[in-house]
Amino acid sequence: MSATPLSLAPTPSSPTPTRTTPVYKVTGPRVLRAEWAKFWSLRSSWITLGVAVVLLIVFGAIAAATYSPGAVATSGPPGPGSSGADSDAVGLALTGVSFAQLAIGVLGVLLSAGEYSTGMIRSTLAAVPRRLPVLWSKSLVIGPIALILTTIAAVAAFQLGTPGLDGEKIALSLGDDGVLRSLAGAGVYLGLVAVFGVALGMLLRSSAGAIAALVGTLLILPGLASLLPDTWYDTITPYFPSNAGSAVYALHESANSLSPGAGLAVFAGWVALTLAGAAYRLVRTDA
Repeated sequence: MSATPLSLAPTPSSPTPTRTTPVYKVTGPRVLRAEWAKFWSLRSSWITLGVAVVLLIVFGAIAAATYSPGAVATSGPPGPGSSGADSDAVGLALTGVSFAQLAIGVLGVLLSAGEYSTGMIRSTLAAVPRRLPVLWSKSLVIGPIALILTTIAAVAAFQLGTPGLDGEKIALSLGDDGVLRSLAGAGVYLGLVAVFGVALGMLLRSSAGAIAALVGTLLILPGLASLLPDTWYDTITPYFPSNAGSAVYALHESANSLSPGAGLAVFAGWVALTLAGAAYRLVRTDA
Protein backbone atom coordinates (compact mmCIF):
# COMPACT_ATOMS: atom_id res chain seq x y z
CA MET A 1 0.00 0.00 0.00
CA SER A 2 1.53 3.19 -1.12
CA ALA A 3 1.24 6.35 0.95
CA THR A 4 -0.48 9.21 -0.67
CA PRO A 5 1.54 12.40 -0.65
CA LEU A 6 0.29 15.05 1.67
CA SER A 7 -0.96 18.17 -0.05
CA LEU A 8 0.83 21.18 1.26
CA ALA A 9 -1.61 24.02 1.30
CA PRO A 10 -0.04 27.46 1.10
CA THR A 11 -0.02 29.14 4.47
CA PRO A 12 -0.56 32.83 4.69
CA SER A 13 2.71 34.57 5.21
CA SER A 14 3.06 36.52 8.41
CA PRO A 15 2.92 40.27 7.85
CA THR A 16 6.30 41.93 7.80
CA PRO A 17 6.54 44.49 10.58
CA THR A 18 6.85 47.97 9.22
CA ARG A 19 8.71 50.73 10.99
CA THR A 20 6.73 53.91 11.37
CA THR A 21 8.58 57.15 11.82
CA PRO A 22 7.08 59.10 14.71
CA VAL A 23 5.62 62.43 13.74
CA TYR A 24 6.65 65.31 15.94
CA LYS A 25 4.46 68.36 16.03
CA VAL A 26 6.00 71.81 16.02
CA THR A 27 5.08 73.27 19.38
CA GLY A 28 6.10 76.41 21.21
CA PRO A 29 8.15 74.60 23.89
CA ARG A 30 10.06 72.64 21.22
CA VAL A 31 10.87 75.79 19.27
CA LEU A 32 11.97 77.40 22.53
CA ARG A 33 14.29 74.48 23.31
CA ALA A 34 15.74 74.66 19.82
CA GLU A 35 16.47 78.38 20.15
CA TRP A 36 17.96 77.79 23.60
CA ALA A 37 20.35 75.19 22.20
CA LYS A 38 21.16 77.42 19.24
CA PHE A 39 21.89 80.39 21.50
CA TRP A 40 24.37 78.56 23.73
CA SER A 41 26.07 76.85 20.79
CA LEU A 42 27.21 80.22 19.40
CA ARG A 43 30.58 81.49 20.61
CA SER A 44 29.38 85.08 20.17
CA SER A 45 26.74 84.51 22.87
CA TRP A 46 29.32 83.63 25.51
CA ILE A 47 31.71 86.38 24.48
CA THR A 48 29.14 89.17 24.27
CA LEU A 49 27.45 88.24 27.53
CA GLY A 50 30.85 88.14 29.22
CA VAL A 51 31.75 91.56 27.81
CA ALA A 52 28.49 93.06 29.09
CA VAL A 53 29.00 91.65 32.58
CA VAL A 54 32.64 92.79 32.72
CA LEU A 55 31.73 96.30 31.54
CA LEU A 56 29.08 96.63 34.22
CA ILE A 57 31.33 95.45 37.03
CA VAL A 58 34.57 97.14 36.00
CA PHE A 59 33.16 100.56 35.18
CA GLY A 60 31.03 100.58 38.33
CA ALA A 61 33.97 99.66 40.54
CA ILE A 62 36.27 102.23 38.90
CA ALA A 63 33.66 104.98 39.22
CA ALA A 64 33.31 104.31 42.95
CA ALA A 65 37.08 104.02 43.48
CA THR A 66 37.79 107.36 41.75
CA TYR A 67 34.87 109.26 43.26
CA SER A 68 35.74 112.78 44.38
CA PRO A 69 33.19 114.83 46.33
CA GLY A 70 34.61 118.09 44.98
CA ALA A 71 34.28 117.16 41.32
CA VAL A 72 32.08 119.36 39.16
CA ALA A 73 28.80 117.79 38.17
CA THR A 74 28.36 116.85 34.55
CA SER A 75 25.24 116.64 32.44
CA GLY A 76 25.78 113.00 31.46
CA PRO A 77 25.79 109.85 33.55
CA PRO A 78 28.46 109.67 36.20
CA GLY A 79 31.75 108.31 35.04
CA PRO A 80 35.09 107.63 36.58
CA GLY A 81 36.24 110.73 38.32
CA SER A 82 33.31 112.83 37.18
CA SER A 83 30.67 112.76 39.86
CA GLY A 84 28.82 115.69 41.20
CA ALA A 85 26.66 116.78 44.07
CA ASP A 86 23.64 114.82 42.87
CA SER A 87 25.61 111.59 42.38
CA ASP A 88 24.81 108.55 44.50
CA ALA A 89 26.35 105.15 45.10
CA VAL A 90 23.83 103.45 42.82
CA GLY A 91 24.51 105.87 39.97
CA LEU A 92 28.23 105.19 40.27
CA ALA A 93 27.70 101.43 40.36
CA LEU A 94 25.59 101.62 37.20
CA THR A 95 28.04 103.72 35.21
CA GLY A 96 28.68 100.77 32.92
CA VAL A 97 25.04 100.42 31.86
CA SER A 98 25.51 102.80 28.92
CA PHE A 99 28.30 100.54 27.62
CA ALA A 100 26.72 97.21 28.52
CA GLN A 101 23.53 98.11 26.67
CA LEU A 102 25.45 98.18 23.41
CA ALA A 103 26.92 94.72 23.99
CA ILE A 104 23.55 93.27 25.00
CA GLY A 105 21.73 94.97 22.12
CA VAL A 106 24.29 93.76 19.58
CA LEU A 107 23.90 90.24 20.93
CA GLY A 108 20.16 90.43 20.30
CA VAL A 109 20.77 91.68 16.77
CA LEU A 110 23.21 88.85 16.01
CA LEU A 111 20.78 86.27 17.37
CA SER A 112 18.15 87.25 14.80
CA ALA A 113 19.77 89.10 11.88
CA GLY A 114 22.76 86.75 11.96
CA GLU A 115 20.57 83.97 10.55
CA TYR A 116 19.67 86.16 7.58
CA SER A 117 23.34 86.84 6.91
CA THR A 118 24.22 83.13 6.84
CA GLY A 119 21.02 81.98 5.14
CA MET A 120 20.17 79.71 8.06
CA ILE A 121 16.85 81.49 8.46
CA ARG A 122 15.47 79.45 5.53
CA SER A 123 16.08 76.20 7.39
CA THR A 124 14.63 77.67 10.57
CA LEU A 125 11.44 78.81 8.87
CA ALA A 126 11.13 75.54 6.96
CA ALA A 127 11.12 73.73 10.30
CA VAL A 128 8.70 76.26 11.84
CA PRO A 129 6.27 77.21 9.06
CA ARG A 130 4.15 79.40 11.33
CA ARG A 131 7.21 81.67 11.75
CA LEU A 132 6.06 83.76 14.71
CA PRO A 133 7.15 81.18 17.33
CA VAL A 134 10.71 81.76 16.10
CA LEU A 135 10.54 85.45 17.01
CA TRP A 136 8.87 84.84 20.38
CA SER A 137 11.33 82.06 21.26
CA LYS A 138 14.39 84.15 20.46
CA SER A 139 13.02 86.94 22.65
CA LEU A 140 12.12 84.57 25.49
CA VAL A 141 15.59 83.04 25.43
CA ILE A 142 17.75 86.16 25.43
CA GLY A 143 15.56 88.44 27.56
CA PRO A 144 15.62 86.46 30.84
CA ILE A 145 19.28 85.51 30.38
CA ALA A 146 20.30 89.15 29.98
CA LEU A 147 18.08 90.21 32.88
CA ILE A 148 19.49 87.68 35.34
CA LEU A 149 23.17 88.05 34.43
CA THR A 150 23.17 91.85 34.31
CA THR A 151 21.25 92.12 37.57
CA ILE A 152 23.88 89.96 39.24
CA ALA A 153 26.60 92.11 37.65
CA ALA A 154 24.92 95.32 38.85
CA VAL A 155 24.76 94.02 42.42
CA ALA A 156 28.40 92.92 42.20
CA ALA A 157 29.45 96.37 40.93
CA PHE A 158 27.59 98.02 43.81
CA GLN A 159 29.15 95.73 46.40
CA LEU A 160 32.65 96.18 44.99
CA GLY A 161 32.26 99.94 45.05
CA THR A 162 30.89 100.13 48.59
CA PRO A 163 34.30 99.98 50.36
CA GLY A 164 35.61 102.86 48.24
CA LEU A 165 32.72 105.07 49.33
CA ASP A 166 32.97 104.28 53.04
CA GLY A 167 32.50 107.49 55.00
CA GLU A 168 31.24 109.50 52.00
CA LYS A 169 27.89 111.27 52.10
CA ILE A 170 26.64 109.31 49.07
CA ALA A 171 27.46 105.90 50.58
CA LEU A 172 24.55 103.45 50.58
CA SER A 173 23.93 99.82 51.44
CA LEU A 174 21.75 97.19 49.79
CA GLY A 175 19.19 97.60 52.55
CA ASP A 176 18.60 101.30 51.91
CA ASP A 177 15.39 102.42 50.26
CA GLY A 178 15.32 102.01 46.52
CA VAL A 179 18.77 100.44 46.13
CA LEU A 180 17.69 96.93 45.23
CA ARG A 181 14.89 98.31 43.08
CA SER A 182 17.39 100.39 41.10
CA LEU A 183 19.86 97.55 40.66
CA ALA A 184 17.09 95.19 39.55
CA GLY A 185 15.75 97.93 37.29
CA ALA A 186 19.08 98.02 35.47
CA GLY A 187 18.73 94.30 34.79
CA VAL A 188 15.16 94.74 33.56
CA TYR A 189 16.24 97.56 31.25
CA LEU A 190 19.12 95.55 29.77
CA GLY A 191 16.88 92.51 29.34
CA LEU A 192 14.47 94.65 27.32
CA VAL A 193 17.41 96.06 25.32
CA ALA A 194 18.29 92.48 24.34
CA VAL A 195 14.74 91.87 23.10
CA PHE A 196 14.87 95.24 21.33
CA GLY A 197 17.97 94.04 19.48
CA VAL A 198 16.21 90.83 18.44
CA ALA A 199 13.25 92.82 17.12
CA LEU A 200 15.48 95.23 15.18
CA GLY A 201 17.38 92.32 13.65
CA MET A 202 14.19 90.60 12.51
CA LEU A 203 12.74 93.87 11.24
CA LEU A 204 15.74 95.07 9.24
CA ARG A 205 17.25 91.64 8.42
CA SER A 206 20.75 93.11 8.34
CA SER A 207 23.25 92.93 11.17
CA ALA A 208 24.97 96.17 10.17
CA GLY A 209 21.70 98.03 9.65
CA ALA A 210 20.16 96.80 12.88
CA ILE A 211 23.27 97.65 14.92
CA ALA A 212 23.32 101.13 13.38
CA ALA A 213 19.65 101.59 14.26
CA LEU A 214 20.31 100.36 17.80
CA VAL A 215 23.20 102.78 18.36
CA GLY A 216 21.30 105.65 16.75
CA THR A 217 18.21 105.06 18.87
CA LEU A 218 19.92 104.57 22.21
CA LEU A 219 22.88 106.97 21.94
CA ILE A 220 22.68 109.40 19.03
CA LEU A 221 18.99 110.37 19.15
CA PRO A 222 19.16 111.93 22.65
CA GLY A 223 22.16 114.00 21.57
CA LEU A 224 20.43 115.27 18.44
CA ALA A 225 17.44 116.28 20.53
CA SER A 226 19.56 119.02 22.11
CA LEU A 227 19.15 120.92 18.84
CA LEU A 228 15.44 121.28 19.49
CA PRO A 229 13.93 124.34 21.21
CA ASP A 230 14.00 124.09 24.98
CA THR A 231 10.25 123.65 25.31
CA TRP A 232 10.24 120.77 22.85
CA TYR A 233 13.36 119.26 24.38
CA ASP A 234 11.91 119.15 27.89
CA THR A 235 8.64 117.67 26.62
CA ILE A 236 9.92 115.04 24.18
CA THR A 237 13.23 113.75 25.51
CA PRO A 238 11.89 111.85 28.55
CA TYR A 239 10.07 109.56 26.12
CA PHE A 240 13.13 108.61 24.06
CA PRO A 241 13.96 104.91 24.53
CA SER A 242 17.25 105.34 26.39
CA ASN A 243 15.97 108.21 28.55
CA ALA A 244 12.86 106.26 29.51
CA GLY A 245 15.03 103.25 30.21
CA SER A 246 17.41 105.20 32.43
CA ALA A 247 14.43 106.27 34.53
CA VAL A 248 13.79 102.60 35.32
CA TYR A 249 17.03 102.24 37.29
CA ALA A 250 17.43 105.80 38.61
CA LEU A 251 17.51 105.94 42.40
CA HIS A 252 15.99 109.44 42.52
CA GLU A 253 13.50 110.85 40.04
CA SER A 254 14.76 114.10 38.52
CA ALA A 255 12.58 117.02 37.48
CA ASN A 256 12.75 116.32 33.73
CA SER A 257 12.49 112.54 33.79
CA LEU A 258 9.78 109.92 34.12
CA SER A 259 9.08 107.89 37.22
CA PRO A 260 10.52 104.33 37.25
CA GLY A 261 7.12 102.82 36.49
CA ALA A 262 6.36 105.26 33.69
CA GLY A 263 9.84 104.83 32.24
CA LEU A 264 9.42 101.05 32.20
CA ALA A 265 6.04 101.36 30.49
CA VAL A 266 7.39 103.73 27.83
CA PHE A 267 10.48 101.68 27.03
CA ALA A 268 8.49 98.44 27.01
CA GLY A 269 6.13 100.17 24.58
CA TRP A 270 9.04 100.95 22.25
CA VAL A 271 10.15 97.31 22.40
CA ALA A 272 6.60 96.02 21.82
CA LEU A 273 6.14 98.35 18.84
CA THR A 274 9.38 97.12 17.27
CA LEU A 275 8.42 93.50 17.92
CA ALA A 276 5.06 94.11 16.23
CA GLY A 277 6.81 95.50 13.15
CA ALA A 278 9.20 92.55 13.08
CA ALA A 279 6.32 90.08 13.45
CA TYR A 280 4.40 91.71 10.59
CA ARG A 281 7.36 91.58 8.24
CA LEU A 282 8.24 88.03 9.27
CA VAL A 283 4.75 86.80 8.38
CA ARG A 284 4.12 88.92 5.28
CA THR A 285 7.43 88.74 3.42
CA ASP A 286 9.77 85.97 2.34
CA ALA A 287 13.05 85.32 4.10
